[in-house]
Amino acid sequence: MAAALLVLLALAGWEALVRAEVVDALLLPAPTDVAQALWTDRAILSEDLLVTTGEVVLGLAAALALGALLGFAMHLSGPVRRTLRPLVIGSQAIPIPVIAPLFILVLGFGLAPKVLMVALVCFFPVTINLYDGLRDVDPDAQKLLRSLDASRWRRLALLEAPSALPATFTGVKIAAAVAVIGAVFAEWAGSEAGLGHLVITANGQLATARAFAATALLIAEAVALYAAFLALERRALDWAPRARS
Repeated sequence: MAAALLVLLALAGWEALVRAEVVDALLLPAPTDVAQALWTDRAILSEDLLVTTGEVVLGLAAALALGALLGFAMHLSGPVRRTLRPLVIGSQAIPIPVIAPLFILVLGFGLAPKVLMVALVCFFPVTINLYDGLRDVDPDAQKLLRSLDASRWRRLALLEAPSALPATFTGVKIAAAVAVIGAVFAEWAGSEAGLGHLVITANGQLATARAFAATALLIAEAVALYAAFLALERRALDWAPRARS
């Protein structure tokens, strides 16, 4: 309730500034103009929203698979951990606007570079949170399983993997919230559809209300993805205090 009230106050102040001509409406359209653009341009916006959503969902799925693979590999093997961990961390220092045109150049203007860009943006929080969660287990429980002569794989399945789920969901929620960033950068680098492409074309046509409408949809998509994984976390981890809260 407090968040909704804060948003409403911000929108009211924004509307007042534009209507009082403190800010040029061509540069910053009023919220009511953005809402009107959401309705009048709904056909265009819906088509581009579907394109971007497809890129985000596929890229996020690839990031989850890659993050799980790397997280488990680094946890289970010391040599793999020493080899991959610097590379995983270093991948986050790559400037996305710089690497996106290279993906387009190599893979073309199709779906592949967009999915790859989303995966690059999203896999890091999944990998690191899963890896940290696998390491952060109850030492007494570890000793108990060892005393019962449990194999390495049984300890992983019975203790480490379940204990890592809360931290993993944290990484997944972060990845879901930032997934649209990768899709937008990839579309800016080269595309024929998508909300990122629509923002570029709308700005070029001075249709700033349409550009802000596309941006609002991007924000809504990020929030919806986060909320979906939050709901999944609460359902899957009802035994965890953090999930219940």
